[in-house]
Amino acid sequence: MNIYYAVAVFIFGTVIGSFLNVCIYRIPKGESVVYPSSHCTNCSTEIKWFDLVPIVSYIVLRGKCRYCGEKISAGYPIIEFATAFLYLMLYVKFGLSIEFARYAVFTGILIVVSVIDFNTTDVYFSTIVTGIVFALAFILLYWHMGLEIKSFIYGGILSGLFFTIIIFVTRGGMGWGDMEICLFCGLFLGLKLSFAAIFLSFMLGSIVGLILILSGKKSKKDYIPFGPFISISSIIAIFLGRNIVNLYVI
Repeated sequence: MNIYYAVAVFIFGTVIGSFLNVCIYRIPKGESVVYPSSHCTNCSTEIKWFDLVPIVSYIVLRGKCRYCGEKISAGYPIIEFATAFLYLMLYVKFGLSIEFARYAVFTGILIVVSVIDFNTTDVYFSTIVTGIVFALAFILLYWHMGLEIKSFIYGGILSGLFFTIIIFVTRGGMGWGDMEICLFCGLFLGLKLSFAAIFLSFMLGSIVGLILILSGKKSKKDYIPFGPFISISSIIAIFLGRNIVNLYVI
């Protein structure tokens, strides 16, 4: 691993994480993610470039707006660091390759989808369409390179079909947004890794749901967003999916 490339990837990840924060904040409000420029949500003052340095600016400003003193959510640097860390791990595993680019895009979209779902319990179609478009773009690129693409197509179709069946069986226990997330995840992951991701998502969902119910924070009738579990499981599948599949497929 080239340490200079690793540092560059981490810094690049913080910049992407900063953009993801914009998406997470603006998409539920129906606002453009490119215009207007970044501004304080309290005093509406345009934020200068030197206050937009990922992670560093939050620390320097002590988590407050320079102009009005309004507290800035700690979620912003957390997203920036998490994105940078995941990008670094992708670089360690795949190097600077097409696989790195594919999973970097995939991870970024997953972060947006899962955080919005966690905050609002909604899955926005614009984020799903973005994921599908990028997934199909990489599939076409692989096809152009003469690589196998059937697994990705089967992964998307079967993952979406599986969750469609689950929706009808549970009668509202799952939402169509969950199906949409699974569909685009399948297009990125391929058939085997999709199997691992779905398996893990139900395991994580069951464990967390049980803990929340036993602790009294949720009841059996309360809705728990499933998107974050799919996203976390998909990211785990990128790194450990093949090992998980090998445990169950002889």
